[in-house]
Amino acid sequence: MEVLFRSHSYAKSLSCSIDQERKMDGVPCLRVSQCHAQQLRKCLQSKGALDLSLCLLKDSGGTGTVLLPILPSCVSQLDLQSLRTMVASDSDCEIVWSQSHLQSKKERGRTSANKLEKILLELLESHGERWTEELREDLPRSFQRHGDLVLLGDNCFTLPLWKKMDKQLWIAVAKGLGAKRLAKMSRISKDGFRSPVVTILLGQHCWVKHVDNKIRYEFDVTKCMFSAGNITEKLRVAGFDCRGETVVDLYAGIGYFTLPYLVYAGASHVHACEWNPDAVEALQKNLVANRVSDRCTVHQGDNRQLQLCDIADRVNLGLIPSSEDGWPVACRLLKRTTGGILHIHQNVTSPLPNTAAVSAVDDTTERVSGKKVDRDVWQAWAADTANQIACLLKDITGAPWITNIQHIEHVKSYAPHVHHIVLDLECRPS
Repeated sequence: MEVLFRSHSYAKSLSCSIDQERKMDGVPCLRVSQCHAQQLRKCLQSKGALDLSLCLLKDSGGTGTVLLPILPSCVSQLDLQSLRTMVASDSDCEIVWSQSHLQSKKERGRTSANKLEKILLELLESHGERWTEELREDLPRSFQRHGDLVLLGDNCFTLPLWKKMDKQLWIAVAKGLGAKRLAKMSRISKDGFRSPVVTILLGQHCWVKHVDNKIRYEFDVTKCMFSAGNITEKLRVAGFDCRGETVVDLYAGIGYFTLPYLVYAGASHVHACEWNPDAVEALQKNLVANRVSDRCTVHQGDNRQLQLCDIADRVNLGLIPSSEDGWPVACRLLKRTTGGILHIHQNVTSPLPNTAAVSAVDDTTERVSGKKVDRDVWQAWAADTANQIACLLKDITGAPWITNIQHIEHVKSYAPHVHHIVLDLECRPS
């Protein structure tokens, strides 16, 4: 069982010396609620206080909190009051010392890989085959875990030798990865719904359960995608204060953002729009499973045909590579008298670096320069989008509007030099 040493007050935590912390034989961590974990992780990282070599740890007390490892030398420099103000909470934001083993990121990956490799080695030997480096390179480097099912990518187990193992291979892989069912995704179909092309390798049924930030998602893994890379944005949405607001989610899917708006952000009502019938089926199950179906209306079909208008305080446009087709719809939905906020997702491409210039600078300068170029490109796209939205709003309402860039959030790198970002755009009638 995990033992935590709490700092009894902010003053005491600041007065603890590094020597005292080491005597306590624990790892200093910031204990935070799950819904604020990503926001505070980014803050700690920007201040150079986050220990990047260690994995975050779920609190074993079942309190819905996680531990963010802090560099010991930075403990006395943390301003807890500022951090608490950031998340508008006096609770679940405190320094603790964990005596449980915080696994390093390298250690976690190596442990999982070693277990799978050992099991597959035994399988190969039982078939009179030898282990080779080529086989090791053909093992999965990453995968998605949904409850008891592991979803593999298409870049593993491609060598002909694996086919000789037949079903024994998948039983061994499942054992090595701690799963009961296995599936493999080969590509995304071009059916307009971005449906996955998935083959079930082990197991009898396709529905899975996935829990993110205590929100339950259920879906058919052969018919619906789960956007694991969007976890940071889901956590950010969970931290919004939407009490008293009507929210429209134009690309709801199985509820990636609809559910955080309802469960954590406290939206009064969410209109969830989705045209994939398989995703709609999953969304309706998830609304019931999370006990929020009474505050959500599901609109199945093309959102460009949506008849609603003048109802939204906030519109979520969570579609990549671009949600531009939904901009006119979003503008019609905003309340005419008070306006609201648009959360516009987009994949933005940065220019390729000048190789001649890169060779003349060191790696650190190159990285800093590259990040500045990215931010400048994002800002330029955001400014252009703000102007386009202002024009759309004027055309729709017949009156001028003011658009204000509140925030630009980087979600993830989608491809080399392509970044998934979200623009928070405030739109008000002038």
